[in-house]
Amino acid sequence: MSVIHIHRHHHLGLEEARRIAFLWAEQVEEEFDMECAYEEGDTQDTVYFSRSGVKGTLQVQGDQFELRAELGFLVGAFKGRIEQEITQQLDTLLHPPAAKKHKGHAHRKK
Repeated sequence: MSVIHIHRHHHLGLEEARRIAFLWAEQVEEEFDMECAYEEGDTQDTVYFSRSGVKGTLQVQGDQFELRAELGFLVGAFKGRIEQEITQQLDTLLHPPAAKKHKGHAHRKK
C-alpha cells in the first residue's frame, strides 16, 4: 500500500484554514469523485476523504495542514501524479495568484 504525506505550514489561523479546507474538500469531491466528511474541533478539524482505492485525512490547524492518504494497489501506480495534483491544489489555495498589477493609470479622455 502506498502512502502520501503532505505537510504545509501557514499563518492563517483556524477560521481561514477551515475555509480553505472546505474549498479543498469541495474540489476533490467534484474533480476526483471523493466522498468527504468534515469534523470541526476546538483547535483542529479533520476532513475524512475516500473513494475506491483511496482513503485519508486532512488535519486542519491554525498553523498547519497535514494530509495523509493511503492508496490501494491499483491506484498506487499513480502515486506521483496524485501527490503532485494534491500538492498543487493545496498550494494554490494557500497562496492564490496575486491580482495582475496595472502598468500605469487609466486616463479619462477629453
